[in-house]
Amino acid sequence: MRCGAGMALAALVLTGLMSAGPAGARPLRILSLDQCADQYVLALAPEAELILSPRADDPDSWMRAEATGRRTSRGTLEAIVAAEPDVVVRYWGGDARLMAGLERRGIRVAGIGDVSDFDGIRMQMRSVGRAVGRADRAESLIRSMDDRLALARRPVSPDRTALYLTAGGFTAGAGTLVDAIMKAAGYRNLAPGPFFSAVSVERIALEPPVRFVLGFFDMVRSDWRGAGRHPVISRAAQGRTAVSLPAAALSCPAWFSAEASLMLAQAK
Repeated sequence: MRCGAGMALAALVLTGLMSAGPAGARPLRILSLDQCADQYVLALAPEAELILSPRADDPDSWMRAEATGRRTSRGTLEAIVAAEPDVVVRYWGGDARLMAGLERRGIRVAGIGDVSDFDGIRMQMRSVGRAVGRADRAESLIRSMDDRLALARRPVSPDRTALYLTAGGFTAGAGTLVDAIMKAAGYRNLAPGPFFSAVSVERIALEPPVRFVLGFFDMVRSDWRGAGRHPVISRAAQGRTAVSLPAAALSCPAWFSAEASLMLAQAK
């Protein structure tokens, strides 16, 4: 009788250990709330249990191939709580009410700031890297970015000028990451003012710039009626386009912003 009881107790303990093992050993679970956050977590922690945004594999996602087959979430409070993530990463995803709800429940959130230069990207990479326990991976990505910037580096000369233009008809001046991308490739930005502003079709028709740097024109279903696609601008840009930068290189302040600089530097 005592032997049977001992065997039963041993079986119970073994069952408990077996059930506790996988839970204790589960990989880090990270949930990202938007496409930019997707890029960060896919690059920093690909071996983690990732729950991505629905836009993770869109055409303007730099890491879209790596996102294939990954679990996604709508990013509602109910979905996030049910997923039980160790950390949530966000750039623009989620409103103030969602953030407050996560805070009340003690769910840790790592934010990506809207930075306007490569120093800001380095800071964000390190911050998110620490938040997901991948500080070493962040430093590796930063080194890769700096290597690409070194290849792109050109001295800024008075005749190396360009106007950045999106399909929607906007340009980007000082205080934007686009401006930093252009400067890193040795270009002087012809934007009429700081930050983002609409481009005048009439002015381009009368005074076309020497060069255009186009952005987001590869998104054929996006801004298809935008001012940047106006026939007047299309004619002005013909033979004057230094490079058309893919949306995937511009959609998020991250290490691959250096690829946009390199594409521009290598343009004729």
